[in-house]
Amino acid sequence: MRIVSANLNGIRSATTKGFLDWLSRESDADVVALQELKAQAADLSDAMRAPDGYLGFFHYAEKKGYSGVGLYCRRQPDEVIEGLGIAEFDAEGRYLEARWGNLSVISLYLPSGSSSEERQQVKFDFMAKFWPHLAQLAASGRDVVVLGDWNIAHNEIDLKNWKGNLKNSGFLPEERKWIGEVFSKLKLVDVWRTLYPDVAGYTWWSNRGQAYAKDVGWRIDYHVATPALAATAKSGFVYKDVKFSDHAPLVIDYDYPF
Repeated sequence: MRIVSANLNGIRSATTKGFLDWLSRESDADVVALQELKAQAADLSDAMRAPDGYLGFFHYAEKKGYSGVGLYCRRQPDEVIEGLGIAEFDAEGRYLEARWGNLSVISLYLPSGSSSEERQQVKFDFMAKFWPHLAQLAASGRDVVVLGDWNIAHNEIDLKNWKGNLKNSGFLPEERKWIGEVFSKLKLVDVWRTLYPDVAGYTWWSNRGQAYAKDVGWRIDYHVATPALAATAKSGFVYKDVKFSDHAPLVIDYDYPF
């Protein structure tokens, strides 16, 4: 089973850069979790709604051109759960879960706090309110993987310029402690870091200062899985052959029936 997480920074923009072509012709993905659609239902073409070989499911933000998550699936899910049941965050389109039997695949877009102190407080609020849901998933007995843009780099290896970002959103002590406790207290697994303890695995690059060309990146996109599912992960890679957005798709292969 191959699962991909991809922040598109606008599904329409990524489509013009060849994302759907890659998805259908090259990716060999069974499930693709999308973040930052920046579109509503009426904005999507037929190909965006259901690329060749896939069924599409979406949780749009109410605000036009903002946020939103999706899932492209090769198989029809048994159930699709849209939103967390938390009104202020569901209005921003941040959570979508598909279920097949005992498997849950989730697309998550955790808020960014980089634009203002107000948005940083929204991010902290989301983290606090999302924790009980994560704890419930961890204790559910289901095989769960939460894919997406968590907007937090956990450790120094996870961003190039860590010393210069100690006081910046995405690498604040409170954020790092929180995601660390997702792994230590809830016993969920950072799949990439478990597979590749010493490989940075950057998935996002600023548009400033030739960050992409110089590989001055951050690892803020994750596969976070329950232990039994994480144990089936065989290999992974960050796809950089074509640049679809300021993020790169994170691809993990699992020895898990789908």
